[in-house]
Amino acid sequence: MKCCTPHNTSNKLPSTTAPPPEVYKGIYDRLIEQGHDVLVVCPSTRLTHVYESALIAANTMKQDVLGTKLQVLDSGTAAGAQGLVAYVAAVGACAGGDLSSVLTLAQEAMQGVHVIVCLDTLDYLARSGRVPSLIARANTFLKIKPIIELLPLGRGVIPVGRVRTRPKAIDRLIEILRKRSGGKALKVIVQHTNAVQDADMLAKRIETELMCEELYIKDFTPVMGVHTGPGLLGVSYRLEKST
Repeated sequence: MKCCTPHNTSNKLPSTTAPPPEVYKGIYDRLIEQGHDVLVVCPSTRLTHVYESALIAANTMKQDVLGTKLQVLDSGTAAGAQGLVAYVAAVGACAGGDLSSVLTLAQEAMQGVHVIVCLDTLDYLARSGRVPSLIARANTFLKIKPIIELLPLGRGVIPVGRVRTRPKAIDRLIEILRKRSGGKALKVIVQHTNAVQDADMLAKRIETELMCEELYIKDFTPVMGVHTGPGLLGVSYRLEKST
């Protein structure tokens, strides 16, 4: 499959914003009226205002609801890693766990989820002001593709490597996963923005070269694509214990 979506050539990026509290309030009311307990797993507050919006809505609920029927959780991460936290919580809920026990499962999962991505370009981050334009131009000129990691528990973003080609990026991601896993089983989500072939290649190598308990291939969200641009390729993974 070949993607023919062109790069954004405009100097002005689309804007993104968190859903307003009213959206969450409506969802809370409907679910609680149906007799459900609610756990909201939000992306890191370092990256978005989603948590604040969800919490503002929660604080408008009746006192006997907040904390007993409704919990809002800052997952300290994003993308597939946030999905892995939500997945653990969902499994616990389906097994009959109450809100308190499901929240504990999610908090434990948060400690060992990581996101590692290779950026095809820094141009989009530069346009949004997240990276100095001089650094972005230098990386483009040198044809360097940075690899960065979103650490768990909101501990920030760190560089973990630089490569010049996409095959080298895939090699580096495999190397990191092999070293981090130490032969233990991984739960992995391969994610991409308009890089279907590379994502398939990365997933096949993970399946054949590593011990992978579960593996999924997903698109990054449009919100992430706005700020990183097309060609983003990465993995979110989880071990049973923190790494």
